[in-house]
Amino acid sequence: MAEEDIYTKDGTVDIHKKPANKKKTGNWKACRFILGNECCERLAYYGMSTNLVNYLQKQLNQGNVTASNNVTNWSGTCYITPLIGAFLADSYMGRFWTIASFSIIYCLGMTLLTLTASVSGLKPSCDKDACHPTGAQTAVTFVALYLIALGTGGIKPCVSSFGADQFDETDDGERETKSSFFNWFYLSINIGALVASSVLVWIQMNVGWGWGFGIPAVAMAIAVVFFFSGSRLYRIQKPGGSPLTRIMQVIVASFRKSNVVVPADKSLLYETADEECNIQGSRKLESTSKFKFFDKAAVETQTDRVKGSADPWRLCTVTQVEELKAIIRLLPVWASGIVFATVYSQMSTMFVLQGNTMDQHMGPNFKIPSASLSLFDTLSVIFWAPIYDIVIVPLARKFTGHERGFTQLQRMGIGLLISIFSMVAAGILEVVRLNIVKRNNYYDIETIPMTIFWQVPQYFIVGCAEVFTFIGQLEFFYDQAPDAMRSLCSALSLTTVAVGNYLSTLLVTIVTKVTTRNGKLGWIPDNLNRGHLDYFYWLLAILSVLNFLVYLWIAKWFTYKKATGRAN
Repeated sequence: MAEEDIYTKDGTVDIHKKPANKKKTGNWKACRFILGNECCERLAYYGMSTNLVNYLQKQLNQGNVTASNNVTNWSGTCYITPLIGAFLADSYMGRFWTIASFSIIYCLGMTLLTLTASVSGLKPSCDKDACHPTGAQTAVTFVALYLIALGTGGIKPCVSSFGADQFDETDDGERETKSSFFNWFYLSINIGALVASSVLVWIQMNVGWGWGFGIPAVAMAIAVVFFFSGSRLYRIQKPGGSPLTRIMQVIVASFRKSNVVVPADKSLLYETADEECNIQGSRKLESTSKFKFFDKAAVETQTDRVKGSADPWRLCTVTQVEELKAIIRLLPVWASGIVFATVYSQMSTMFVLQGNTMDQHMGPNFKIPSASLSLFDTLSVIFWAPIYDIVIVPLARKFTGHERGFTQLQRMGIGLLISIFSMVAAGILEVVRLNIVKRNNYYDIETIPMTIFWQVPQYFIVGCAEVFTFIGQLEFFYDQAPDAMRSLCSALSLTTVAVGNYLSTLLVTIVTKVTTRNGKLGWIPDNLNRGHLDYFYWLLAILSVLNFLVYLWIAKWFTYKKATGRAN
């Protein structure tokens, strides 16, 4: 077998920094450790976050709006910190060591949170009516939560990209398999979430918060063991240096040459002569027609060289220019995911608060916590992810001729459309619930005689939408990212969830302020029986429709990247 067939051509190396052997590293034999790690890590994350709104209400004595906003703010931060981890991974540490390092911070945060719920002095004192946390106890709880947010910032943007790195893009067979990896990756997330939203939430509500947070802490430790167990099988992409520096070089060079005319012949633009790109771990990118202003950075002039070498702040390669263009092209697609993320965030806030007002009994003795209803979202994902891979893709391929059934943009668009119906289902349920309250004068009772399982459709629809939008987004931002910026672009895709959570907080704050004027209770009072949560759901449905219409225009406008040659 020729040497070029033995080793990968995408620039990956093994744990010993030698060229990655195709037969001995990567592919599914390495991915099983990554998927196991992700399953345990997500079990840990969802095990403490799914029911967090109830913990803040009951143990820290916070009201509906305060608890809801604290959860969405924290959750949003969990999706902003990946920008830190992604920058370190792409620039200096690489994905493997970034995941390893931030996992330790994550474990520290989980341990501290467990202590705040179980150790006397850190745990709030409670009587039969309420808990009475001190300022210090509340502060330590939030320190633990934001340590977790920092820890997850080094893991979230790197794990999916690290898994995709195990498949050589220059190999046709491995490239096709990689598409399936994202479906199974998201499936592993939801298997962890299933255990969290069912077993762990029940433990938290019926056994105690100490056990309820302690088990996720142990799960996180197991996740770390899983990750290191596969070290010798991994293909590791070397960091390509600071992507932000390369972006700034293109911007500075373009403005310095603002009067330079870009030649019609793109072959006259500056690029390295070798087949390999001069950026570590990256392939060359072909010039595209959009954002021509930045092509000026690749036009060579007499003043661009210092002692025979190109000044990187005056002359940039076509690949560098296309890296910046790729990021700019991704931004509108990124923005279109924000409203979807806002809809998704309702599962951990408004859906839970709505469920708290309904009958949670299964039989005479067992009571299901309202936060556990999110397991139907998880079951929906577990149902639809393999169905999409095994049934929908082959079926769609017959009609579209596309190797993946749908393009990534089409897949995300279908998810955005489906998500509208989740808000419609939630709104209709709330209208029916309020009618029962009004008809029977149930305004001041804690739970009305209406089973919580009427919430199942809204959770199930969100899960179906996730399979299309979130998995499509993972794959899209990995594929369309420049090779040396994949962690950063994965982090960028995750920040839609962050901004979606912040948008949810903003909407709740604005709605509360506007609707409580002149002494009114507003749409979302502490007693939802006297509010109008249905109006909030209709607002989100309208925003989702408008967002979908804008997305259709964005998808039509988008230009896919074109990579050539082999990685350095």
